Amino acid sequence: MSSMSTPGSSEATPVVLPVSQAVLWLAGTTILALALYYFIGVDQGAVSVFGRDMHVHEFVHDARHFLGFPCH
Repeated sequence: MSSMSTPGSSEATPVVLPVSQAVLWLAGTTILALALYYFIGVDQGAVSVFGRDMHVHEFVHDARHFLGFPCH
């Protein structure tokens, strides 16, 4: 059998992130996630941002079924 050895100490160093930057990352990620959720799960019919245009609906149609959203 072979054994692996690493030179020196391999301790993990934590990433220090200021609170203000963490809040911006969290807010940005939340907004992006909600927009994605809307376009995949909600954008159809009366609540559509794009009115009667069904391009977004048809573009994510298979993903909508895969994720369990009803669309018919």
